[in-house]
Amino acid sequence: MTPPREQLRALVQELNFKGMARVLDEELDAAERNAAPVVEVLQRLLTEQALYQRERRLAYRIAQARAPWQWTIDSFPFAQQPGVNKAQILGLAGLEFVRRAQNLVLIGPTGTGKTGIAIGLLRQACLNGYAGRFYNAQALFDELYASLADRSTTRLLKALSRMRPIVIDELGYLTLKPEQVNAFFRLMDQRYARVSTIITTNLDYDAWYDMFGNKPLVDALLDRLRHHCITIRIDGPSLREPAPVDAEPTVSPSSRGVAAAAKRRRTAA
Repeated sequence: MTPPREQLRALVQELNFKGMARVLDEELDAAERNAAPVVEVLQRLLTEQALYQRERRLAYRIAQARAPWQWTIDSFPFAQQPGVNKAQILGLAGLEFVRRAQNLVLIGPTGTGKTGIAIGLLRQACLNGYAGRFYNAQALFDELYASLADRSTTRLLKALSRMRPIVIDELGYLTLKPEQVNAFFRLMDQRYARVSTIITTNLDYDAWYDMFGNKPLVDALLDRLRHHCITIRIDGPSLREPAPVDAEPTVSPSSRGVAAAAKRRRTAA
């Protein structure tokens, strides 16, 4: 007859309880040594399984968010960017704006940290159970345009409208077709007052008219976007400034000694 522990292990594997499986023998051995109550053992095993499932769901949400960099709010260089109000960003990290379906628009020159803040907030949302997505603006417009060819636009917009939040990065001087602009408006209309959208751009709102080239549509777009919106303008230095290059390379004393010895050998030869 198969021992009870082996039967239990087989059941755990059959049920695919991987979290429980990784501590099963350890917990059973401890229970036998300490004569632990059955309820206590079950509680520890189920807690481990629940923790495993939460870790898997979090890993899935972060993977599905497709952020190109693993930046966080904690890693943002606030000390190097005086144009950013640290208290305001930390307040946003509490995600009240996501719960209230408010939009966030970050406006500023290239390299000032807009994308870093957006990714940090997206990651914070993933950590708190939200399922969001990062998009480069041009890639989003291209995907919307491609969906027109196979008539999958409605299905795509439905999927995008559920993402909470969605980050649209580098909305700037893009080359857009009227069909792309119309599809983007449909997306923002479906998300309006339902889910949060985070946009980073180097263009203030007035310049959006030139970018989209359709004044009535931009009027309607901005009316929806800015109705429930937090706008942050970043006026600060670029965080991508290159490090200063030394005029002369630094040579260690040991390196100088090796070079001198080599010179003496060449002279002797």
